[in-house]
Amino acid sequence: MSAARVLVAGASGLIGTAAIAAFTAEGWDVVAFSRRPPEVDGSARFDHVSVDLTDAVATRDAVAALSPRPTHLVYAAAYERPDLVAGWSDPAQMATNRAMLGNVLVPLAAAGGLRHATVLQGTKAYGAHLHPIPIPARERAPRDDHENFYWHQEDLLRELADRHAFDWTIFRPVQVVGPAYGVSYCMPPVIGVFAALSAATGMPFGFPGGTIHPVRQVVDARLVADALVWAATSPAARGEHFNLTNGEVFSWHELWPALAEATGVPCAEPRPMSLADELPRLAGVWEDIVAKHRLRPLSLLDVLGRSHQYADYTFGHGLTTMPPPALVSTVKVKQAGFTQVYDTEVTFRDALRTLAERRVLPGPTGAGRMMGSR
Repeated sequence: MSAARVLVAGASGLIGTAAIAAFTAEGWDVVAFSRRPPEVDGSARFDHVSVDLTDAVATRDAVAALSPRPTHLVYAAAYERPDLVAGWSDPAQMATNRAMLGNVLVPLAAAGGLRHATVLQGTKAYGAHLHPIPIPARERAPRDDHENFYWHQEDLLRELADRHAFDWTIFRPVQVVGPAYGVSYCMPPVIGVFAALSAATGMPFGFPGGTIHPVRQVVDARLVADALVWAATSPAARGEHFNLTNGEVFSWHELWPALAEATGVPCAEPRPMSLADELPRLAGVWEDIVAKHRLRPLSLLDVLGRSHQYADYTFGHGLTTMPPPALVSTVKVKQAGFTQVYDTEVTFRDALRTLAERRVLPGPTGAGRMMGSR
């Protein structure tokens, strides 16, 4: 293959940073679009362009200035409303997400030389947030009849691919886990903050979701990133949708003792509570933790982003009956040639450890000292 350059849009997010690491590790030339610089460990070398993808003119100009032109696009950006879950059905949110993709893809495709674009969806494609879905949900199912920005983006992607003759792949990862912070759907910073606040205040570190324990799936951000690299050049990925998971199921209740061990706090009995409500009330305690352990000068919400709102959703806070399962099949992507899997407990342990190494969270030793000092 001749020289290839990948543009990662939404590069500072959970999947974007993992994608940069994966593509650079494979020797790709990488350019990253995001408002803030991506935080990528190791010796990754890439070009970063600071741009707000909701600004059509600025994004078009940034694309036009790229030299050499990207041959591949990984689109990992998303706009979310402040009230996270309610925003999933908001027409304005859908329109914004379609416009953001268009701001990147329209000028990039028109410039010529684009070979492949990858766009991300998720289990909302099957209507998992609205109604029971088939078990397991498979990619061959007809498009679920509900409004979703996924469909707006996919229709645009198909239209431009037909017009400009490039290939595409759409991945549908389940809940993605990695060492990100300040984002909308990442549980490790929420768990780490909850553990640190528990250690500092004596608040029990018990599973906050209640007594209903649905079976869940997650996917490691590193697995998603490696799938993006695979799809960029694999003929088997062209024009296809693929679900992505770690390859196993789990329940938060069963995983909780391992999370307590990883964060260095005692595991308490389950204790229903809304993290979206309770954690922000302890912002002052978090400031003390930051000072005591010489962490980065990040506020509580700088670390959590909106993920504490999503935590209530995924932990099942407020559930009184068992919800229908929302599990997907990954047979298709494995049969196509991508067979990577991850141990979910290891996924969380690695993410929590990395956030501690980056001084976003206190390490487990620090958390233990805090509790012992009370």
